[in-house]
Amino acid sequence: HVQLVESGGGSVQAGGSLRLSCAASGYIARSDCMGWFRQVPANRREGVGVIDTNGGKSYTDSVKGRFTISQDNGRTAVYLEMDSLKPEDTAMYYCAARVGYTGLPLDANEYGYWGQGTQVTVS
Repeated sequence: HVQLVESGGGSVQAGGSLRLSCAASGYIARSDCMGWFRQVPANRREGVGVIDTNGGKSYTDSVKGRFTISQDNGRTAVYLEMDSLKPEDTAMYYCAARVGYTGLPLDANEYGYWGQGTQVTVS
């Protein structure tokens, strides 16, 4: 069983930066892919950035060049460094894990484990 706990959200002005952290516990060693998703009310959950066990990464187009995903060596934590934030980045951000499969999907339906979310507000 995998447990994910996010932290680091908050309010920031446009152009500012935030760093999100996701602490992972449980049978995380088998997680092939972990990542960050975001959601605003009435919209579907959108993949932001994901990273696999080999350090491969994938980002949605709207954050390329501004956001960076990383992980610690033991894969007990995943981070999302967000720079040059825009008001349209405002959302609830969720950490997710995908166990037992290869690839770097940005489709939320491919992920079976989720954190509770942390709010990011850009004004």
